[in-house]
Amino acid sequence: MMNDIKIAILIFFIMLSFACNRDPIDDQKPVIDMNGEDSFPNNCDTLYLGSSFTFRALFTDNVQLGSFSIDIHNNFDHHSHSTDVNECQLLPVKTPVNPFVFIKEYEIPAGLDEYQAVTEISIPENYDEGDYHFFVSLTDREGWRSVKGISLKILKNAKE
Repeated sequence: MMNDIKIAILIFFIMLSFACNRDPIDDQKPVIDMNGEDSFPNNCDTLYLGSSFTFRALFTDNVQLGSFSIDIHNNFDHHSHSTDVNECQLLPVKTPVNPFVFIKEYEIPAGLDEYQAVTEISIPENYDEGDYHFFVSLTDREGWRSVKGISLKILKNAKE
């Protein structure tokens, strides 16, 4: 009987030590903040062919961030998957001839639950101007994913 009590106490303390050493449970999606003072681009902004811009956004997660990707593609047919509540004025529907497409994934340094994304993106001159979507996808280390989509225009530089 005494051995049973000792074994039960030992099992209890072993279970207690495993319960206390667990990593935090990640049950939340990461957050994409593109509304800060330094954030760019914003919904309905205009970018220019033959120039560069700096993407800026703040990413946060309850445990640990993983990676993010940027997708810029044409919206010449006025399809929608914007996550912004404000709609932008669109140019007339048109058929793409040589639309600009940018798709790239970026790793976030390990161990971070907050990351200020700062990425330079160049838009070559020889692409179609018009309505585009700028789509950001953020994934945390556990696999939870958030997306943010905005509309913008890519036009010929006004200096030309």
